[in-house]
Amino acid sequence: MIGQERLQGLLEQFPGQRIGLLGDLFLDRYLELAADVCEHSIETGLEAYQVACVRNAPGALGTVLNNLAALGVGELVPITVIGDDGHGFDLLKQLSVLPVNCQHVCQSQQRMTPTYTKPLRPVAGGWEELHRLDVRTRAPLNPEDLGWVIENLKIVFAETDGLIVLDQIDEDEWGVVGEAVRGTLLELVRGDPDKLVFIDSRSQISQFCCGHLKGNRDEFIRGLQRLETAGAADSKDAVRALAARTGRVAFCTMGEQGVLVAFPDGVIEVVPGVVVDEPVDIVGAGDAVTSATVAALLAGATPVEAATLGNLAASITIRQLGTTGTASPDQLLNAVCQVVR
Repeated sequence: MIGQERLQGLLEQFPGQRIGLLGDLFLDRYLELAADVCEHSIETGLEAYQVACVRNAPGALGTVLNNLAALGVGELVPITVIGDDGHGFDLLKQLSVLPVNCQHVCQSQQRMTPTYTKPLRPVAGGWEELHRLDVRTRAPLNPEDLGWVIENLKIVFAETDGLIVLDQIDEDEWGVVGEAVRGTLLELVRGDPDKLVFIDSRSQISQFCCGHLKGNRDEFIRGLQRLETAGAADSKDAVRALAARTGRVAFCTMGEQGVLVAFPDGVIEVVPGVVVDEPVDIVGAGDAVTSATVAALLAGATPVEAATLGNLAASITIRQLGTTGTASPDQLLNAVCQVVR
């Protein structure tokens, strides 16, 4: 476990960091339904749900932006494509209160802003989520928008301390990060091998040939299976193999068991998770790990120290029920004091 003095020294460097982020930026829209109002549509006769409150929050890449901002990172520079629409307007409004430079956010008339709309019905002690409504463009970027992403990736890569890649879309080529963008990223890393690149890809983790890979056990196993005809024996084999392939340390999240840290030479270290009493809400825990790990690595932490910060951050966010939580420097310091005791 990392000591309080060491943690304090790392946290003090976060405000001076400038981090680039490449990937899929979503709007999470929550519709809180009125509990005591029942009206029916004249046209259909169906009940018309009455919305008492609308809450918007950045999602996907935006969740990482929220986490990094809460950690006190100085400037965040996303590269992404959203729609030139009302959802995009609301999303940019949410980003305006964060230390986010939106110069490299493209509003395309050819895309819809990816949006998860979540109706919430009040129940005893909280909310019940009803059927989610998803808005996104189910097609590849057009050539113009793709070219824009590649050119802006080159600019942001050169001007920031490190880069986080968040590949959220399951279908290859339908999100911001496809084959052409991965190829450009590989060229940039070869030109500047000391630049920190941290990649979190839900479905394409094995298609990245550079950077620190991060995923859960299933994502690493599926990734190795995609490269080899034989299935991986277990997650350790998969993480070890993909770390060797990129030549960088890989991080595998294992829920309450912590983070498995795999070095390119085959060495494996397991950083135990922080024990948290029920109830918990694990939504966004992986993004908390990503954010704290990257900020720590940029501050000079070892991979094991960085994974420890990731575990601490996740242990804080999962206690925040019914929302995608964040962790502040003060909360991290308090958490490490409690663990050390």
